[in-house]
Parts: sequence; C-alpha cells; structure tokens
Amino acid sequence: MKSLFDKVSRDCSRAVTENYSTSFSLASKMLGPTIRQDIHNIYGFVRFADEIVDTFHDFDKRSLLDRFEKDLTSAIAEKISLNPILNSFQETANNYDITPDMYGAFMNSMRLDLDKSVYLTDEEYRNYIYGSADVVGLMSLKVFVKGNKELYDDLKEDAMRLGSAFQKVNFLRDLKADLDTLERSYFPNTDLHDLSEEDKNRLIEEIKEDFDAGLRGIQRLPIEAKLGVYTAYVYYRRLLTRLERTPSKEIRNTRIRVPNYEKFFLLSKGYVTYRLNLI
Repeated sequence: MKSLFDKVSRDCSRAVTENYSTSFSLASKMLGPTIRQDIHNIYGFVRFADEIVDTFHDFDKRSLLDRFEKDLTSAIAEKISLNPILNSFQETANNYDITPDMYGAFMNSMRLDLDKSVYLTDEEYRNYIYGSADVVGLMSLKVFVKGNKELYDDLKEDAMRLGSAFQKVNFLRDLKADLDTLERSYFPNTDLHDLSEEDKNRLIEEIKEDFDAGLRGIQRLPIEAKLGVYTAYVYYRRLLTRLERTPSKEIRNTRIRVPNYEKFFLLSKGYVTYRLNLI
C-alpha cells in the first residue's frame, strides 16, 4: 500500500534527524505535532545532500549528486520516489508549495562544495549561505505558516537571518575540519589558517546581529513553531557564547561543542521561558 510506503519514508526522515543531530532532534520534539514530521522531511533531504559532498570521499560525489538532484526533480513532479528520503520530502514540498528556486538554490550551494574551496568576496559568501542555509529557513517557514502568505512575507527576512546565523556558527565550530579535511574556507577577507582574535570577534558580532533579527522573527511565529525554533536558537546562541570565550587559536584546532547535559539544561530553560510567555 502506498500509505504504508509513505509512513516508512517519513520514519526514515525522522531517523535521519535523530541519528545525525542531537540538538536538532531535541528542538524538533518541541514543534507542534502537525508540523514536526514535515521538518523531519526537510532535514532528511538537506542532510543527505550535504552528506554526499562532505563525507562520501571514496565515491564519485559528482555522479551521486547529479543522480540525487535528478531523482529530486522527478520525485516532486511525480509525487513519489523509491528513495524514501526524497519521497517524504516531495510530500512536504508539494503540500506547502516549496518552490524549485528554494531547493534548487540549496542544491546549487551543495554543488559549489564539489569544486569551490575559497570564498574571496562578500558576494560569493552571501550567495553560498543563501543557498545552504537561508533557503532551509524559508522552506521551514513555509511549513510553519501553513499557507499564510502575508505572515510568510512578514517573517521571510528574519527566517533567512536565523538560517545565516546557524550556518555561520557551524562554520566557526567546524573550522578545523573545513580547512584540514575538506580544504574549504568560507569567510572572506579572513586568514582562517591563522585566525586572529580581532577577526574572530568581528565574525562573532556579525553572527550576533543575525541572531537578533532571527529572535524578532521567532517572537512572531505561530504557536506550534515558536518553542521548537526558540529551542534551536537557544542552543546555537550558547554555542556562539562558547566560541566567543574560546581563544581563536583553539577554535582553529578544536571542534567546540555544547555537552549533552548542557543541551538538556538549555531545553528546560527554553521551555520555562516559553511557558512564561517571555518570547
């Protein structure tokens, strides 16, 4: 039965979320039940594409990405895919009018990771972040507002800024792996091989501004989405605080983490803040 296949597909996307990201999995549990699965579906799609370009080093990444993108296009057009991750994503994309320019921009940024290693200009940097992060925020926002175009347009810029903040924090956190393993340098006009305190602080301030805009958007989200997105925001803000307190040389050589016990504390704190109507 198709309904059973669709259920298995959704279960696969949820399993991807739970196995790949403790923090995102915790945040998604705080979403309302009518939108939670759709966010799993989006996460599964973006995670698999990212895996192709970041970790499948012993395989033909370009061929895999080409096949994945071709299957993505077919899945959305035909409303079915034998790839369960794409089958669950097409369901969300078709139900919430997630348009080709959104997932196309994401795939374009993933394709850049196959060839481009250094981002020299602000324009290159912004374009990559738009495709790799901002549109993920926009796809999620489509689900959160459930077709309310006026609310979507009102929250669009803030959703993009929050996506940018998350991505930039990831860039700083993953600096060692990006440089030493993947040989990528995303921040322009910055010597990441010898990151200075001045450059680190400049990047931190830039990310804080994105977070401030993102929080303004969170405050206006529908009730079903607010706590889940705020939980992710609280986690990433704490990670940014840890990065801010870490010497730049250590960031270059160590992946900074938020321990699991602290994640659960942040989850509790975020829930209390939400229940007290402080966001």
